Parts: sequence; structure tokens; C-alpha cells
Amino acid sequence: MAASELYTKFARVWIPDADEVWKSAELTKNYKHGDSTLHLTLEDGMDIEHKLDDKTKNLPHLRNPDILVGENDLTALSYLHEPAVLHNLKVRFTDSKLIYTYCGIVLVAINPYENLPIYGSDIINAYSGQNMGDMDPHIFAVAEEAYKQMARDERNQSIIVSGESGAGKTVSAKYAMRYFATVSGAATEANVEEKVLASNPIMEAIGNAKTTRNDNSSRFGKYIEIGFDKHFRIIGANMRTYLLEKSRVVFQADEERNYHIFYQLCASSHLPEFKNLKLGSHSYSQSHLVFSVVLILIVLCCVYLCSGINELNQKGLFQVLAAILHLGNVEIKDRDSDSSIIPPNNRHLMVFCELMGVTYQDMSHWLCHKKLKTAQETYIKPIPRLQASNARDALAKHIYAKVFNWIVDHVNKSLRATVKQHSFIGVLDIYGFETFEINSFEQFCINYANEKLQQQFNMHVFKLEQEEYLKEQIPWTLIDFYDNQPCINLIEAKMGVLDLLDEECKMPKGSDDSWAQKLYNTHLKTCSLFEKPRMSNKAFIIQHFADKVQYQCDGFLEKNKDTVNEEQINVLKASKVCVPAKHTHTHTHTHTHCTFNGVKPKEIRSGASSKEHKKTVGCQFRNSLAMLMETLNATTPHYVRCIKPNDLKFPFTFDPKRAVQQLRACGVLETIRISAAGFPSRWTYQEFFSRYRVLMKQKDVLSDRRLTCRNVLEKLVQDQDKYQFGKTKIFFRAGQVAYLEKLRADKLRKACVRIQKTIRCWLVRKKYLRKKHAAITIQRYTRGHQARCLVKYMRRTLAAITIQKFQRMCVQRKLYLQKQAAALVMQTILRAYMARQKYQGLLRNHKAVFIQKHVRGWLARQRYKRSLRAIVYLQCCIRRMKAKKELKKLKIEARSVEHFKKLNVGMENKIMQLQRKLDEQAKDNRVTSERLNSLETSHAVESEKLKVEVSKLKGIEEEAKNNANRVTSLLEELERLRKELTTTQKEKKTIEDWATKYRDEMEKVRDMVAELKQQNGLLKTEKDDLNRMIKEQSQQMTGTNHSLLESDLNEERSRYQNLLTEHLRLEERYDDLKEEITLSDVTRGMDTSLTLKLQKRVTELEQEKSSLRNELENKEEQFQRARRQELDSENKKLKHDLTAMRQSLLGNAGAGAGAPGSPPYKVLMDQLNSSCEELEVRKEEVLILRSQLVSQKEAMQHKVGDMEGHTYTHTYIYTDVQTHTYTLTHAQTPDRLLPTSPLSLSLSLSLSLSLSQDLMEQLEKQDKTIRKLKKQLKVFSKKIGEMGGKEGDMVEETVRPVNIPRREKDFQGMLEYKKEDELKLCISVTELKPRGVAVNLIPGLPAYILFMCLRHADYVNDDQKVRTLLTSTINSIKKILKKRGDDFETVSFWLSNTCRFLHCLKQYSGDESFMKHNTPKQNDHCLSNFDLAEYRQVLSDLAIQIYQQLIKCMESILQPMIVSGMLEHETIQGVSGVKPTGLRKRTSSIADEGTYTLESILRQLSAFHSTMCQHGTDPELIKQVVKQQFYIIGAVTLNNLLLRKDMCSWSKGMQIRYNVSQLEEWLRDKSLMLCGAKETLEPLIQAAQLLQVKKKTDEDAEAICSMCNSLSTSQIVKVLNLYTPVNEFEERVSVTFIRTIQTRLRDRCETPQLLMDTKIIYPVTFPFNPSSLALETIQIPGSLNLAFLTRV
Repeated sequence: MAASELYTKFARVWIPDADEVWKSAELTKNYKHGDSTLHLTLEDGMDIEHKLDDKTKNLPHLRNPDILVGENDLTALSYLHEPAVLHNLKVRFTDSKLIYTYCGIVLVAINPYENLPIYGSDIINAYSGQNMGDMDPHIFAVAEEAYKQMARDERNQSIIVSGESGAGKTVSAKYAMRYFATVSGAATEANVEEKVLASNPIMEAIGNAKTTRNDNSSRFGKYIEIGFDKHFRIIGANMRTYLLEKSRVVFQADEERNYHIFYQLCASSHLPEFKNLKLGSHSYSQSHLVFSVVLILIVLCCVYLCSGINELNQKGLFQVLAAILHLGNVEIKDRDSDSSIIPPNNRHLMVFCELMGVTYQDMSHWLCHKKLKTAQETYIKPIPRLQASNARDALAKHIYAKVFNWIVDHVNKSLRATVKQHSFIGVLDIYGFETFEINSFEQFCINYANEKLQQQFNMHVFKLEQEEYLKEQIPWTLIDFYDNQPCINLIEAKMGVLDLLDEECKMPKGSDDSWAQKLYNTHLKTCSLFEKPRMSNKAFIIQHFADKVQYQCDGFLEKNKDTVNEEQINVLKASKVCVPAKHTHTHTHTHTHCTFNGVKPKEIRSGASSKEHKKTVGCQFRNSLAMLMETLNATTPHYVRCIKPNDLKFPFTFDPKRAVQQLRACGVLETIRISAAGFPSRWTYQEFFSRYRVLMKQKDVLSDRRLTCRNVLEKLVQDQDKYQFGKTKIFFRAGQVAYLEKLRADKLRKACVRIQKTIRCWLVRKKYLRKKHAAITIQRYTRGHQARCLVKYMRRTLAAITIQKFQRMCVQRKLYLQKQAAALVMQTILRAYMARQKYQGLLRNHKAVFIQKHVRGWLARQRYKRSLRAIVYLQCCIRRMKAKKELKKLKIEARSVEHFKKLNVGMENKIMQLQRKLDEQAKDNRVTSERLNSLETSHAVESEKLKVEVSKLKGIEEEAKNNANRVTSLLEELERLRKELTTTQKEKKTIEDWATKYRDEMEKVRDMVAELKQQNGLLKTEKDDLNRMIKEQSQQMTGTNHSLLESDLNEERSRYQNLLTEHLRLEERYDDLKEEITLSDVTRGMDTSLTLKLQKRVTELEQEKSSLRNELENKEEQFQRARRQELDSENKKLKHDLTAMRQSLLGNAGAGAGAPGSPPYKVLMDQLNSSCEELEVRKEEVLILRSQLVSQKEAMQHKVGDMEGHTYTHTYIYTDVQTHTYTLTHAQTPDRLLPTSPLSLSLSLSLSLSLSQDLMEQLEKQDKTIRKLKKQLKVFSKKIGEMGGKEGDMVEETVRPVNIPRREKDFQGMLEYKKEDELKLCISVTELKPRGVAVNLIPGLPAYILFMCLRHADYVNDDQKVRTLLTSTINSIKKILKKRGDDFETVSFWLSNTCRFLHCLKQYSGDESFMKHNTPKQNDHCLSNFDLAEYRQVLSDLAIQIYQQLIKCMESILQPMIVSGMLEHETIQGVSGVKPTGLRKRTSSIADEGTYTLESILRQLSAFHSTMCQHGTDPELIKQVVKQQFYIIGAVTLNNLLLRKDMCSWSKGMQIRYNVSQLEEWLRDKSLMLCGAKETLEPLIQAAQLLQVKKKTDEDAEAICSMCNSLSTSQIVKVLNLYTPVNEFEERVSVTFIRTIQTRLRDRCETPQLLMDTKIIYPVTFPFNPSSLALETIQIPGSLNLAFLTRV
């Protein structure tokens, strides 16, 4: 299609304009070939005729479609030309408030003249790791691209920041360095990144000044190399400076200022530190003393210290700077026409000499004289005042340049790397192209440098274009681009401007005029780029790449020579002040070289110093510039072009004229021109298919996307030169995308018309059908109403007849009922009278019988009581006599217990004899068993007798007590009745007196009660109202207090957990330092000072650790000692109480010997004491048996090696004896429960009796145990005899073999291990594979194993074992997490087990709050000896650290999926439109192979959830993890949405809403809707709604403000600014609407932060979750290799 065919009616074009550069217009008539004018309508409605050029007939530039306006990359525009670029930048800058735009490989940065919140750490984190085209343009994106390419390609990088003064070059370079410092960090503890950033204030103070265009203009160029090690962490930096503008020290133009440092010095002159500088008004800065801040100098002093400049050097530095100011005030007067003089005792010169440490006479003399040397003699010649003033200014410039170099050297020393540099990124902050009314030598050098940089830029852009075409295998045709090599040759070639200038400087009588004439004669006719002004013979014009510049020749020779009087230098050599002043006169030959240094200077030999000193400034600058270009060519460049939008420094104000000048000067338009000459628009096949699918027919769509696109393009675009097919992309010529967009818009417009036609037809038909249906309905309801009226009449007639019938029936029935009622009343009265007469007769008879019955009963009871007293008295006497007899029997029985004890001693001796004489064992056993049987029978008979006697004693005691109590109660009752009789008589009199008064008062009280009732009712209502109000207020207060307390708790919890993470980071840092120290012993070339410093630091940390450990051990010892003392004192107190109790009981019993029950009590006490003695004897017997069994076991091990089963029997007997010993030793404890009062004697007797019964039962059990042991001894002796029978040494009696059944062990839920196996246990448990444990074993098995081992250590009361086990466990978990901390399964597995271990410590701690859900068996398993509350806190901290590591691991897995799955992938196909992306290719929104989708995110979330469930993670903890996951998803998605203009559209809002609904559906499937995860997505949901709602009227603004309560004002405004229509049917958000939103949200109290903090981790809690699993049922599989553990 021809380009002229696009100029149809309604097409929009750009026409030139004097004020706005370019103005938009619309065609009102189709253009035909041959027309000389175009009929246009401007945007303001004015109609004009635009005449075409008669010669060229060039048509005006076409305007891009609205959907392409505001693109991130200018190369994405379909029409690439100057007005399109200018308009796109203006729309982004003024409407969207976006200051960064890509132009191919160039980042265009427009100075907003306003502080923007887009440079915080959150923005840095958002851009870190992102591809350059995936985010909106930013200086951080360029820095990230450079950092990524350095790490990926192993190639050094450079960022070239250029632009004119005031465009923001220094700020852009500063932000790029801040990004590197933040992202990479430092490899050492020296904080190099902070030093790199801290060097900026120093360099700005000594190298920046106010100009007419910029208040903080850099008057020198600098190239900062930021060095990185092999891990790409900052290790140092180096700064190179170029062309310091020394002339500014002695001369400033109108409304310009000197360097900032002079004003800072003058403003701080009142400080005591600067009194000796004697500062005041000075000629070098006297007209600009108003602006200054004293604090700046104080800050500079601190920065100097950080840069390695000590206080003494600072003092000397300020002295030299003040001396320069005083030198400017030195007044030189004419002595005559050829000489000059300084007035004697000039105050400023005296101060200068004092500050510099030189003599006044020498300096005043050589300021007005110079030395001339000839071949034979030396002359001293006076010089005129003008030359003397120039010499003074040259000296001042020379001193300042040396001070500048000295500071740069010290800054470089402080930034120097201590280890080997692996790579670097250079940041070049250099002056842009300059043109003023008067341009001198400085502007010439600046523009020369820009010519070289522009050439390098053009070659790089050309190279990238060529590489792109070759990569896509597109035929390459040479693109004609502007080559500025002729201009560079004019300046630097042989006989060029610089060469002629150096030649003229060598001439004895060379001047600026003669040099100008040489230029005219050499280049005026031979070079078209060189011109001579018409009105001047002392100027020349050079046609640079940006513009023509006229240079004034005055001062070129003097500035190029840069000469200083040698005698003045010699005077300065005599200075005796500090180092900065000495540096001003030493090594003079290196001055200019350092000033214009481009790369690292080579070492200069001493013999060549004089030759080097003769080099001119231009020669040195040319050499340093060549070295700079060599450095840049060896790196990969990245370009940042800074634009100054207006000269008035108004915020977000765009001046098209100034912008166009800078765009032409900085090479942006050249980049556009190179791109437009080829194929600027590039689409992938999938993107082209998705965008222009509407232009295809169904038959054109093939499975092969490439073939489909080829067929469609051949039909749509006939000229095949307008596009090319690459391997992965389609390349279009300029304007073709706009043409395709026009076809697409026409097709959609036709489709819309058809849709509208069909919908309107459907609406009209629907309206007709609705009217028809309404008419039918009205007819139906009318007919129904008439029918209902007829039915109503018929019903009323029938009802009237029925009412009459029932009314007549009711009257007759009423008369009948009245008669019936009268008859019934008469019968009732008669029958009642007869019944009353009969009842009165019966009542009289019953009362007479009742009186007779009670009188006879009273007489009978009196007789019975008299006989009962006599019988009871006789029984008491008889029972007393029987009790005495029983007492004698009990004493005899006590002696029989002693006899039983002697028998047992004999039995013990027999047991010992059995071991020595095995041949007599059988006979002794029979005798012993017979004796034991007889003892048992006698013991049983005696115990039965005792039980009978005790029961009789109880009955006697109860009867005696009841009789005594009855007598006393009767006497008390009699006395009480007498007293009551007297009191009642008295009260009767008083009551009679009060009765009369009471009757009178009652009447008054009744009246008062009535009034009080009324008041009480009112008070009740008021009380109810107050109670209701109090309840409401209390509910409100409790709600607010609860929310406040909850927020405070969450803040404290998050603060504590942040401290834990910091502690973990320090621990990891400590471990890394230890590893680095160990590696440093092997590595060569390591800095010894750094190694010593690290070793010293490690030793300090180890000493601190040991001291803390010792302090902890001392605290524990003190605690244990205090606890022991407390227990001893308590034990002594209990023993003392026991003895006192026994004495009191015996005393009370002796005092009340006549009381009933006291003799049995004494008897039982004696029995109890004898039982205790018997228990002691039994203990000794058990110990003897234990020693014998152990000796037998050793003998058996020496003789037999295969008797492991018998060893099991030995261990069983050993544990059985232990348990019996334990029960016997604890049997004495009930003595403490004896009663302390004689009144409770019966209770003490019952307790003693129960104790005696328990002791008897224990004796019986022990007897059975002894018999069992004897049987086992027989079996063992038989085995030993069988083994010894082979040798014939022993002859043993044959014994019948006995089968001993093995009893099932009752496990106690403990695991026993040896001390030396502790490390093996920890390693074996921590090295378990999470997947194998989760699939095959019970969840939390490692935690149960460790806790069961801990229980055994607690059971044996080994505090050292408990401590080492817990410490080893915690350290092992930390090691495995450090080793495999990036594996989600491992971290989740140990988070679950750590929490289970913590819950076990709580569940079995013995604390009642944790034992509520335990079974009785679990309560028996509680820890008994140690309180591990402190270790619970340590484990809780460890669990928090593991949780945070789990979140980081999970975030690293989810992070690459979120943006692609939530934003870029089209979940609803066909909704989102694809737009051109330009050179900076963004991630495709089409799901190609390897890209992440929403399904990928959901699958990963399900994998996380299933893994945690398999590991047995607590459900509450899973909810917290899911909440954190959803917060990360929402925050990352919202942050990318706020930083990507291409994602802010209506269709993308619909995609986000759908994706969020899928996430909510996932929560419902997992039953996690109440975990708080949905609320974390609220900001993202509101942002999606904001993209979809209407954004036009004030009502829409009000709705947005009420809807977006989770978004901040800055976020709402950012989304509205970024909103971009994808189709032509959508509209942009107007600026007035955005301002309305800002006005309504002005009162919101919120943080100004734009992005959400993705590093936030919600504070985690571990709710107690007890386990129902019984410890004794846990089996340890053999596959775990834990055979060294023994179940107990």
C-alpha cells in the first residue's frame, strides 16, 4: 500500500509550528496525488490549508494511533519521527508523570524538578532480578541490566550518563551507584558501598557550582569504576576526573557562582574552628554570599573523616581554600606603565602568606615580577598590573586544581579494594553538549568529548541493529546514518584545531589572533564543517552533530598553556604547613595529567618529567579522552540521556522547543532515524496472531502460527518490501503497524455496527413481545375479576341463610340451658347439707382416738427408756472386761512378729548357703518352703483375728462417743431452754409495748411504701437504661481495647521475630567469617591486616561466647544450689514436724489413757514401727540378692557365650528387684500423714490399720518374689552343672526342667542410649529423608524419638545428658537447615518436627494447663525431674527461624511464577490485546513452553499444602503459611502492576479478577477461607476494580474513594496515571479527574510508600496442639539404623 493512500479523511497529521514545534491536525478531505494543499482542522477547531513544498511535495508526518501513544519504548511507535517522539515524551511526562522512557537502548530521563517517591529500597527490590523490558523504564532497570550482564557475560559494563547542565546527570549517576550498593552489598566489613555514596557530597562541594541553567552543575567530568569480586559484591571503587573548570575559581559570569565549598566556608566563618581563617568578603565569591548552610560544612567534615582525611589534613585543607579567597582580594596597583606593585602590609596577602606558611616579601615580590632566562644570564623583570593580576589568578587556579586532585586521590585511597578485582561497572557522569552566547576553550573541549561519545554511540547502535538482523536471518542492507568522523578529524587530526593551537603555543610571540588566522587559512576552504563569522575576525564556527557553535578565540592560548610562574611555585615549596598545602607545590608536572586523567596513569620516569610538563592542556585532554574511549569500547555500554524540560525549573512543565534541542543534541533522534531506516516494528508470531486474529478467516487459521501469519500478511500487505519474516519475529517498516491497526479498527468497527444492528432489532422485538404479553395479561385479569364478583354474590346469599338458621337454633338452646342449670343448683345445696352433718360426726370420733393413742404411747416409752439404760450399763462393763483380754492377745502377737523376723534371718542365711553348696540346695528348699507355708497360714489366721478385733473396737468406740455426745447435748439443751424461757418473758412485755406503736407506724409506712414503689419503678427503668448504655460502651471499649491489644501484640511479636532473624543472620555471618578465615590460611595473596582483624574479631566473639556460657553455668549452679538448700531445709522441717507429731500423739495418748481407743492406738503404733524395721531388713536382703545375681551373671558370661536369653531373664529379675526396692523404700512415707490432734484418734486408727494391711500385702508379694528367685536359682544351677558335667568335676542331683514363660514387657515410652551414641543419634535423626518419613512412617517420628530419649535422661535424673541432648539436637537441626535450607521439603519437615518436639515438651511438662487433654497413661509419662521451660523458649525461637526460612524458600520458588501467572498469562483467551513492545521486549503474555501460568501457581500451592500435610504440620501453622503465601502473591502482583504501564488496562483488570477468584476457589477446596489469606489480596482486588470502573464524573471519583480503602493515595493516583487503553474504544483518564481524586483523598493519614513491602513476614504463633499418640506404642523401624536405642 502506498504511503499517500493513508492520507484520507479523518487521518491525523503533524504540521510545523513556531511556538509548539509541532501541532496536531486532522484531514477534512481525502488527499489525491498531485494536490498542492491539504485541508486540515486543528485541535482547537480552526480550519486551515497546509501548502506542500513545490519541489519535494513531502507530505506531513502521520500521527500514531492513540493506543500507541504513551508507550514505554519510543521504537514501539508505528511512525518514527520527531513529532511522534516529542508527543510521546510529553504525554508520559505531563499526563502520566513518568520521567523515564526507553528509546531503543537509550534511557531518556526528564528532570521533573520535584522529589518523587520512586527511588526507595522497595523500588530497588522490585527491579532487582527483573528483565529490562518487563518493568516500566527506570534508571534502576538500566543498572540491573548492567549488573546482570556483568554477572552473566563476565564482561565489564559502563553506564554513560550525558545531558546538558541541569538535566539531572549527577542525580541519575548517584541513583545508579545507590542501586549497585544496595543490590550487591559489600564483600568486606568496610562498608565500601557507603563510602562510594559518601564520596558524592565531597565531590559536589569542590566540583559543583551554580550556573544560569543549574543550581548544582558539575563543572568536571568523572568516571567512577565500581569494583566487584568474583561473587559480584562491591569491594572498592576508583574515580577518574576530567577537565575541571579552573577558570571558575577566578571568574564567574552574571548570575553564576563559584564552587560550593567557598560559600560553605564563608557561612561557617563564625564557628570557633574557623576563626583563624579570617574570612569575610572576597572577590572570588563576594557577590553570592547569601546562600549557604553551615551544617553542610559540618557534614563535609564527617565525610572527610570517612574518606581517610584526618583532622590535621582537614585543617590544612580549609586553610588552603581560605588562602585562595584571600588571594583574590589582593589588590595590585600600577607603579608605571610597565610595572606594578602591591601596597605594603596588604592585609589579605599577609593572611594568605600566614595560612600558606610562606614569607610575605617573597610572595609580594614575585606576584609583580618574573624571571627571564637566556643562554648566559638571568633577568628579573617587573610586569604590568594586568599581567600581575593574571599571574595571581593563575596561581589561585593552580592551587585549587592541586587541592582538587589531592582530595580525589584520598577519596580513591579510601575506596581502594583490598582484594583482587574481578570485574567493574563504570558510571560516566560527563558534561553534555554546551552552547552559550560566549563559548571559550572549556566549551570547545566539552563539545569535542561529546563528539567522540556520539560517534561511539552511533557505532554501538548500528552494531546492535546489525546483530538483530543477522540473528533473525534477515537480509542486511547498509543503513545510512550520520557519521561525525569529519568533525572529529577537524578537531584532532594533523593540522586540526588542537594541533594548530599547540603549535601556536610553542611560538614565542604566539597570540589568539595569529592562531585564528591560521585556522582560517587552513580549514575555511577545505572543510565544510568550519566557518568564519561575518562580523568577527577572532571567532570561528564548527558544525557539530547537534548544532553550530561559535567559539571566541580570546583566552584559548592562555588556557591551553596553563602556565604558572615558577618563582611563585618555589615560594610555595618553602611552606611548612600540613600535607594539603605542600601538595600544591610538589610534583608540578603531574598536575594537568591528573586533572584530565582518562584511565589509570602510567608511572612517569624522572628524566621525562620536564618533557611531560610541556604538554598542553588540549594535548593532555585528547590523550585522556582517547584512553576513556578505549575503556568504553572494552566494556558493554548502557546509555542514559538526561533532558531538561524547561529553563524555569517548574515541576512537570514541558517546553517543546528546549526538549527538541536536547533530543537532537543527545542522539535520541539519531537512534530513531537509524531504527526507522530499517524495520522498527517487531512482533513475534504468537503476538501478531493474537493481535490480528480478527483480520483472519477461520480457514486461514492453521496449526503452524508462522505459516498462518505469512499467508495473512501476503493478503493484507501487497508490497513485500514492507515486512520481513525472521526466525522468531516479523519485522515491519515504519507505518505498517499503523496500517494494520487501521484495518483492525475498521474490522472491529464493522463488527460493532453489526452487533448494534442485531441488538437493536432484538430490543425492539423484545419490547413488542412485552407489550403483547401485557395486553393478554390485562384481559385475563379483567375476566377473572368479573368471575370473582359473581362468585362473591353467590357466597353472600348462602351465608345469610346459614346465619339465620344458626341464630334461631341458638335462642332455643339458651332457654333450655337456663332451666337445666336451676334444677342442678337446688340438688347441689341439699346434698351438701347432708354431707356436712356426717363429716362433723366422724371428726369428733377421730380426735378422741388420737388423744388416747398418744397418752398410751408416752407411758410405754418411759418404761422402755428405764430398762434400756440398765441394759446398756451392763453391756459396757462386760465389753470393758473383754477389751482388756484382747489387749493381752495383741501384745503376744507383737512378740510373734519378732519371731517371724528371726525366721527370715535364718532364711537369708540359708540362701547364702545355697550359693556355696549347690549339692544341698534341694533339701534346704523343701524345708524352707514348708516353713514359709506354715508362716503364711499362721500369718493369715492372725490377720483375720486382728481384723475382727479392730471392727469390734470400732463399734465400741462409736457407741461410747454417741452416748457421751448425747448426754452433753441434752444438758446443753436444758440450759438453753431455761435461758430462752427468761428471755421470752422479757420479750413478751416489750412486744406488747411495741405492738401499739407498730400499728400506728404501719399506716405511715404503707404510705411511704407506695411512694417508694413509684420511685423504685423509676429507678429500675433508669438502672436498666444505664446498664444497657454501660454494656454498649463496654462492648465498644472491649472491642477497641481488644483490637489495640492485638495490634500491640502483633507488633511486639514481629519485632521479636525480626530480632531473631537478625540474630540468625549474625550467626550465619559469624560462621561465614570462620569459613573465610580457614580458607584464608590456604589462599595466597590475602591481605594479612584483614586476616588479623577477622581473627581478632573471631577470638573476641569466642571469648564473649565462653564468658556468656560460663555466666549461664554459674547461674544454673546457683539455681541448683539454692534449690538443694531449699529442699534440705524443707526435708528437715518435715522430719522435725514428724517427730513433734509423734511426741504429741504419745503425750496426748498418755494423758488421756482413760479415754476410749487409746490402748489400741499404742499397739498399732508399735506394730507400725516394727513394720518399718522389717522393711529396712528387706531392703538389705534385696541388695544382697542383687550383688549375688550380678556375680552369677559374670560367671555365666565367662563360661558360656551363647546364653543371651538367660541374660534377658537376669535383666528382668534385676528390674523387678529394683521396682520392689523402690516400693519398699517409699512405703514409709505415709508416716507424714499421721493425725496431729487427739480428737481425730479414730481417723488415725483407721489409717494405721490400712497401713498395716498394705505392709502385710507387700510382705506377701516379697515372699512370692523370693520363691520365684529361688526357682530361677535352681534353673541356673542346673545349667551350670550341665556345663561342668563334661569335665567330671561336679555331680549334681537331677532336677526336673522348668519352663519359665517370658512375660510381655510393659514399655514406659522411653528410649535408652549411651552417652557416646548421642552424636550418632542426632546425625541419624537429622539425616532422615523427609519424603521417606512422610510416606512410610508416622508424622513427627523424629520428634517422638528425640523426646523419648529425653524422657529417659530425665528418668535417670542426668542433667548433663538432658542438656547435651537438647543442645546437640538444636545444633544438628540448624546444620541440616544451613546445608539444605533451600529445599522446601526439608525445611517443612523440620518445621513440623520442631513444633511437635515443642508440643511434646509442653504436653509432658507436668503443667496443668497443658495436661487437660492427656490420658492417664500420658500423665504418668510426664517429666519428673527437670523443668525445661527455658529450652521450650529456645525451641520456639528455633521454630520461628525455621518458619522464616520456610517463607523465604517458598518465596524464592513462587517469585518467578507470580508476575507471569497473575499478570502476563491470558487466563481468559482473547480478552487482553497485545501491543507493540519495541526493542525492549517484554515477557510474552501468551503461554509458550516453559512460561508460568496461573495453573502453575495453583499446582505449586497445592504441592506446598500437601507437603506440609504429609509432614504433619499443625493446621493453624498451615493457615499462617498460606496467609503469607497469598500476601506475597498479592504484593508482588500489585507492585508489578504499579511499575508496568502496559498492564494497567480494563482487560487486564478482568484477568486479575478472574485469577483472584481462582485463588479463592483454591482456598475453598482446602477449607482455608477463614485463615485470613483472602484479606491479604484485598489491595490487588481493589486495584483490579479500579481498572474496570468508570473514571469520568465526580460520582465515579466518590465511588473510587470509598471502594479503594486498602490502597494508598499514591497507589490510586499511580494506577490512574498508568491506565492505558488497549483498544480504540477505551478512553484515557483525564488529568482533572486525577486531581479530583487527589483532592478527595487529601485528608487520608497514610504512609507515602508506593509499593507494598514484599519482605514483610507476619508474626507467627505456635498454638499448643497435644498429640493423642501413646509413646509406649511407637515402634522404631529397622530402616532408620537406630539399633543402639533400647526401648524401656
